[in-house]
Amino acid sequence: MSDAMDDDWLELIPDEAAEAPARAGTWTIAVIDDDPAVHEGTRYALAGYSLDGRGLDILSAHSAQEARALLAERRDVAIVLLDVVMETDDAGLKLVDYIRRDLKEETVRIILRTGQPGQAPERRVIVDYDINDYKAKTELTADKLFTSLTAALRAYQQLRRLDETRRGLEIIIDAAPMLLDHKSMQRLAEGVLTQVASLLNVDCAGILVLREDEREDKREAGDRREGGFCVLAGSGLYGGYVGRDPGWPLDPGIQPLVEQAFAARRHSFGDHLSTLYVQTASGSEIVALIDTDRPLSDTDRALITLLAGRLSVAFDNVILYERLQRANVTLEQRVVERTAELIRANRRLDMQRSDLRRANSLKTEILGTIAHDLKNPLSVILGRSEMLTDLIGLDQGETSGSENARAAMRTQVDHIRTSATRLIDMIDSLMADAMNDALDITLRREPVDLAGLAREVCEANRPLAESKGQSLTTNLAAPLHLCGDAERLREALDNLVSNAIKYSYPGGAITVSVREEGGNYVCAVADQGPGLSPEDAGRLFGRYQRLSAKPTGGEGSTGLGLSIVKRIAELHGGRAEAFSDGAGRGAVFSMRFPKETVGLV
Repeated sequence: MSDAMDDDWLELIPDEAAEAPARAGTWTIAVIDDDPAVHEGTRYALAGYSLDGRGLDILSAHSAQEARALLAERRDVAIVLLDVVMETDDAGLKLVDYIRRDLKEETVRIILRTGQPGQAPERRVIVDYDINDYKAKTELTADKLFTSLTAALRAYQQLRRLDETRRGLEIIIDAAPMLLDHKSMQRLAEGVLTQVASLLNVDCAGILVLREDEREDKREAGDRREGGFCVLAGSGLYGGYVGRDPGWPLDPGIQPLVEQAFAARRHSFGDHLSTLYVQTASGSEIVALIDTDRPLSDTDRALITLLAGRLSVAFDNVILYERLQRANVTLEQRVVERTAELIRANRRLDMQRSDLRRANSLKTEILGTIAHDLKNPLSVILGRSEMLTDLIGLDQGETSGSENARAAMRTQVDHIRTSATRLIDMIDSLMADAMNDALDITLRREPVDLAGLAREVCEANRPLAESKGQSLTTNLAAPLHLCGDAERLREALDNLVSNAIKYSYPGGAITVSVREEGGNYVCAVADQGPGLSPEDAGRLFGRYQRLSAKPTGGEGSTGLGLSIVKRIAELHGGRAEAFSDGAGRGAVFSMRFPKETVGLV
C-alpha cells in the first residue's frame, strides 16, 4: 500500500506570479540637494521601485544653478525632490519659480524636502509657491518616500494625460478647417497621415486606402487600385505603394489587416500596427493603417478615434467635389457637343431657308408671269365678246332662221364672256397670292417709261370700260423714265385702272394721268364713282379690306388690289395715296415716286 501511495505521490508546482506586461520607458526624477548623502540615501531607498512596469531614471544636481541647467536640458522630468536651503536660504524656492514661470513646466511634480523647517514655514510655502508636497527630511522615511513618490507620479500621469488630451484636441480643432479645405483626395489623405503623426506625437509610418461604393462610377484612370481598393497616400516605409502599377499587391503583413478592417468596419489597435475605419455618407470606405514605434495609450486611442470620427465629413466633401468636377467636365463636353449640333442644324436651316426663298421667288415670278400673260389676252377676249354682242343686236330685220342663229351666237358669246370673267378673277387671285406670299420680292430694275406703261394698261382695259359705257381717257406727259420693275409697275397701274372701272357707275368717266409734280413722278387714276366714306380712310390699302363701295357690274373682289399697289409703290421708294371729296363725288388713287429715290434715267 505504501508503494501504491508512493506511486500516487503528486508534486505540486507553485504557480508563477503573472508579470505585468513591461511598458517602454522609465519615470525620470531629479534629486536636487547640496548634501551628497541625500542623493545616496534616495537612490538606496528607491532601488527596485517600479510603477506600471516602469522603473526610475534618477538624475542628480547639487545646487540650484546646476539644477537650472539640468532641467532646461531634460524636459521629461516627472518628479523633482528639491531641497529648500542650498547656496542660499531660498535657493530651492527660487528654483520653483524658475521651473513654473521660466520653463513653463506645469505638469512636473515638485516635492520640497528641508532639514530646517523653521526657515521656510510650510503654510506660507504651500500658499505662495506651486508645489505638490512639503516634507521634512527627518520624517521622509523610505516608506513615506515611496508613498509620496507614487502619489506624485499618479498625479503627473493624470496631468500628462490631460495635457496630451488638450494638445490633441487643439490639433484636431486646428486640423479640421485645413482638412475640409482640401479639394484633392490624395492631398487630403496625405494631410490625414500628417495630422495622425502630429496627434500621436511619435514617429510613425502609415498607408491610407479607399474603397468606393460599387454603385458609383469608377474613379479616373490615375487611381491605383490594390486588391479592390485604391491607395491614396503612404508615408515612411509605405510611401512606395502610391506610385505602383495597378494590381500590385500590398505587403503580405499588412494586406490582411486592411482587408480585415474593411470586413469588420471598426477600429483595431495593436502593439505597433493599428487600423482606423471611416465610412462616409456617400458610401465610400477608408482604412488608415498606422505603424508606430510604441503601443498607443488610452489617451492616444481616444484622440485618434475622435479625429477619425471627424474625417467622414472631410472625405465626403472631397468625394462630392471630385464627382461635381467630373460632372462639370461631362456637362461642358455635352454642352460643346450640343452647341456643335445646334450650329450644324442652324446651318442646315439657313441652307433650307435659302432654298425656300429661291423656290418662293421662282414661284412668285412664275405666277406673276403667267397671270400677266394670261390676263391681257383674256381682257381682249372679254372686250371683243362684248362687241360681238353689240354687233349681233344691230340687225333686227332678219328671218326667223337668222334670229335663231343669232340667239345661238348670243349664247356662245355669253359662255365666252362668263368663262373669261371667271379666268380673270382666278388670275387676279393668283397675282394677289404671289405678291403677298413673296416677302422677299426682288425688283428687276430697268429704265421704264411711266407714260408709255400707263398707255398700254389703258388700252388693255378699254374694252371693259366700254362694255359698261364708261369713257377711259388719258392725260399723259412726254415720256417720263424711272428705274424700276416694269412688270410690277404694270401690275399696280392695272389694279388702279381695273378698280376704277369696277367701282365706277356705268356711263362714268375715268381719267389716267402721268405727270411730274414737285420733284416726284405721279401716276393717278381719277373716277366719278361712289367716292370714299370717312370709314374707308382707316381701311385704305389694307390686306383683305373691302371699302364701302360695291362693284357696279357684279364683278368679284379679293380685297387685295390696293394693298398690292401700296407695296409695289413702297418697293420703288414711293407711296400710294387716295383722295376723295366725299361720298358720291368720286376718288383719285395715285402712286408718287421721288426721282432721287428711284433714280432718274
